[in-house]
Amino acid sequence: MAATDSTKPQARRTDRTKFWFLGPAVVWILVFTIFPLLYALYTSFFSFRFGKINQFVGLANFGRLFTDSNLHNGLRVTLTFVIVTVTIQMLLGFGLALLLNREMRGKNILRAIMILPLFATPVAMGYLGITLFYEINGPINELIRAFGGSDIPWLSNPFWAQVAIILIDIWQWTPFVFLVSLAALQGLPADLFEAAEVDGASGWQSFRRITLPLMAPVLWLILLLRLVEAFKVFDIPTSLTLGGPGRATEVYSLFTYRTALRFFDHGYAAAQGFLLLIIVSLIVGLLFGRIRSIYQEERN
Repeated sequence: MAATDSTKPQARRTDRTKFWFLGPAVVWILVFTIFPLLYALYTSFFSFRFGKINQFVGLANFGRLFTDSNLHNGLRVTLTFVIVTVTIQMLLGFGLALLLNREMRGKNILRAIMILPLFATPVAMGYLGITLFYEINGPINELIRAFGGSDIPWLSNPFWAQVAIILIDIWQWTPFVFLVSLAALQGLPADLFEAAEVDGASGWQSFRRITLPLMAPVLWLILLLRLVEAFKVFDIPTSLTLGGPGRATEVYSLFTYRTALRFFDHGYAAAQGFLLLIIVSLIVGLLFGRIRSIYQEERN
């Protein structure tokens, strides 16, 4: 009986210890996630400008979201950017992972070269793009001229400016898709492919019947991560084109930044942030549902 009583204080101390480990994480979430989110929601209901008396405007800031043509342009530019870049990154990254997953000479060197762009910051990539896409004697236009082509107005033409931003983002983030896909491919059970080869299955049949189904959860997860990150794109358009020419490359996050920190319309900027949060949350919810269904199918 005495031994049982002596273990109770020790059990209580053990229970209290876990709160010391959980405490910093809880404080971090409260201070840097929940409080900013609630304060942004509060701000979105006011005409919130520095140097002026804040006035409660209710849902007026959210109503402006439906009539602001500049915001619609930013949303259109962002959606175009997300769809094109993520699609190409998924196809190219997975394709390169399949290529370098087989035995070949110098594959380790090629793998190391492939992931190098991941170590550069997006701002640095944007400034590097200014040099690469320089229209007068820039390296890319020089190369095009060497093959008999004519100069492309990369940064002064609305269409080509979008293409330049897309190319820079593909260059930086395709290695992420490649790296995660390659790690997943190397974790696939080799005995399944050996059995398929013994049964006379072709390379395409093994890919379609074994590789793709086993890789599906990983590919959906990569897609989820890339979509969320692509919607938040800010650094490359800002450093490469500043949203120009005109508003051709003004992505949603850059428009929100200008609304808040150039025009100091913080209430409207907060409403813009919640619109993007809703859009991304819907997409994430759909993808999570798809990933969950895949795992349930595998269990059954």
